[in-house]
Amino acid sequence: MLQKLFGFEPAKTTVRTEIMSGLTTFMTMAYILAVNPNILSDAGMDKGALFTTTALISALATLIMAFYAKLPYALAPGMGLNAFFAYTVCLIMGYSWQFALTAVFIEGIIFILLTVTNLRDKIVMALPETIKKSISAGIGIFIAFIGMQQAKIVVNSDATLVTIGDITQGPALLAIIGLVITSALMIHKVKGALMFGILATTIIGIPMGITEYKGFFNLPPSIEPIFLKFQWDKIFTIDMLIVVFTFLFVDLFDTIGTLLGVSQGSGLIDEKNPRGLKKAFMVDAIGTTVGAVMGTSTVTTLVESAAGVKEGGRSGLTAFTTAICFLAALLFSPIFLAIPPSATAPVLVLVGLMMTAAVTKIDFSNYLEAIPAFICIIFMPLTYSISEGIIWGHVSYVLLCLATGNHKMLRPSMYALALFFLIKYLM
Repeated sequence: MLQKLFGFEPAKTTVRTEIMSGLTTFMTMAYILAVNPNILSDAGMDKGALFTTTALISALATLIMAFYAKLPYALAPGMGLNAFFAYTVCLIMGYSWQFALTAVFIEGIIFILLTVTNLRDKIVMALPETIKKSISAGIGIFIAFIGMQQAKIVVNSDATLVTIGDITQGPALLAIIGLVITSALMIHKVKGALMFGILATTIIGIPMGITEYKGFFNLPPSIEPIFLKFQWDKIFTIDMLIVVFTFLFVDLFDTIGTLLGVSQGSGLIDEKNPRGLKKAFMVDAIGTTVGAVMGTSTVTTLVESAAGVKEGGRSGLTAFTTAICFLAALLFSPIFLAIPPSATAPVLVLVGLMMTAAVTKIDFSNYLEAIPAFICIIFMPLTYSISEGIIWGHVSYVLLCLATGNHKMLRPSMYALALFFLIKYLM
């Protein structure tokens, strides 16, 4: 039965190994239950409803991965994409969170079509390799910056735009304590280091007057305030195209990188014919589409799935176990909703660190590759926008290739993409 339901192979794994792997995966990604509501609530969304939706869509998408793709991967709203949703689309561009949810829904539908028609590979080819490598690093620095802002480690300055806050007391001090604790747990390779770090920091925040204890056990808040809240009157605008495009591309690259990276060395992948990769893409696309309906940003396969795979998880039984844990977490909403931004800020910094590791794949000795990559990376935090980083990284690559006589390195799709980006500034 387990083989039929989850692709379980007794010769390669055991039920105990699969269950322990699923628990490990949940512990390494449970932080999303606190971080996602904290980020998206900055866009004006209901924090309680966001907690419930985050848990439900993570469980639902991971269950589909378990039964349909039969792979040991877990899904949840993706880091970076939730930051783009809240801080770029809503706070910088000035659109409502309903507009952003509509963009996520459209992106999910497009992702489904691309997966069915196998066009996703051609779209990925439209961006230069150096820009693809720099996107993750740029997002990493961006969300680390957001974390330090939320904790008031970095504050506004009329003279220099930003400066260091008062780190001797209050939220900033708590965040620094949390960063030390969580970093130490990671250095010692403690499973669930991020979640344990959040919980420890939250507890320390009680005597400091920052954490407000609201109970331990309760029924989850209703998702009604954010369920099926779309805004259709601006779907034919240039900004909607840019937003959908950015959601789609970041989701594509994030999913491809995660699935290939997590699978390598585990026997789950053949480099030329990855097992179940198309099904995994479809699960990701369905998760994003349903997630938008339920009221959250793009759902994607999280890199934390690697923790379960390293523990020996090889089938959908691992994903099934993780999904059940997310459902169980629904009953402990008071705990997760009491977690202050100062407790999740260290996780944003450390997840940013992990994402920034992709910078090592960029050839900085080749300035034609390095300059556009650097522009892409640095524009994201400095313009407070992931899309601006992608746009100007790509445009600068095309312009530099033309200026240096390297036009043969450009494909027609690259010209079209650069022109599409520039339309935003010409309209």
